[in-house]
Amino acid sequence: MSPARGPYRTLFLCTGNSARSILAEAILARRGAGRFAALSAGSQPKGEVHPLALEVLAECGHPITGWRSKSWDEFVGAAPLDFVFTVCDAAAREGCPIWPGVPITAAWGMTDPAAFAGPIDEQRWLFRRTYAELDRRIELLTSLPIESLERITLQGRLNAIGKLPPAR
Repeated sequence: MSPARGPYRTLFLCTGNSARSILAEAILARRGAGRFAALSAGSQPKGEVHPLALEVLAECGHPITGWRSKSWDEFVGAAPLDFVFTVCDAAAREGCPIWPGVPITAAWGMTDPAAFAGPIDEQRWLFRRTYAELDRRIELLTSLPIESLERITLQGRLNAIGKLPPAR
């Protein structure tokens, strides 16, 4: 699995690319700096990043400028990908494009905090919980000895990470 070309290109997918996949991209960019190249996209991008996603990123010490909601079409025919993670159940069920390279894929579905219709304080809490859950999963991803694992073993570990119970 060891790419000679540099960092592991990792794409996080969601339908809207406004919350979960953006959070995952930011977390991996920091946790995997130099080892992973973090990307995100959506099948039906909202066109803007959710304001509470930006708020949580700022609270957690991430830069909040430069983020944008983008289509997965930007990555079809682009540089090869090593990993593709769907972070929402809807995107996992959609017919995904053929990705460049032969990426390992895994479904890391979780509840969409942007879809919550209720008090803003509860929605803010959901965004923070989503961040914590993604951070835990990405910490496990970045701790894997990817270079020394057989593809089938790596696939199993990534699938297991996606089945972890939600963060509390």
